[in-house]
Amino acid sequence: MSGAETVPDRTPATLRWAVRLLLVEGAGLALVTLWLVYLDLTADAASAPGAVAVTVYLALMTVCFLGFGYALHRRRRWARGPGIVVTMLQMPLGLTMAQSGLPYLGVPLFVLGLTGAVLLFAPATRIALGVR
Repeated sequence: MSGAETVPDRTPATLRWAVRLLLVEGAGLALVTLWLVYLDLTADAASAPGAVAVTVYLALMTVCFLGFGYALHRRRRWARGPGIVVTMLQMPLGLTMAQSGLPYLGVPLFVLGLTGAVLLFAPATRIALGVR
């Protein structure tokens, strides 16, 4: 045996996938936020206040997704509740988009929100984080 033995990862698959999902969604939101910043800088002055508000909101959501994903990766139990909330916030947005003629965007957004919530509600995730 060498001195470089590997220690098996005892993180349940539900928690690993929840973390991955939050981080990927956060990265996607970061890209959309950067695109909106570009649009804000090149838009008409009349539409600037509303556009900036949307951009700031998306930037805050980006920080939430990435922050909660990182905190859950570090097994911070406090991040599970807020992580559930931000993932579930996608569900009504996705449903509204799907019913408003954008099913190709709304349905995946709804499914991502539902999947993230299910992964974070999973008993294995709860136990791994020490939540009773």
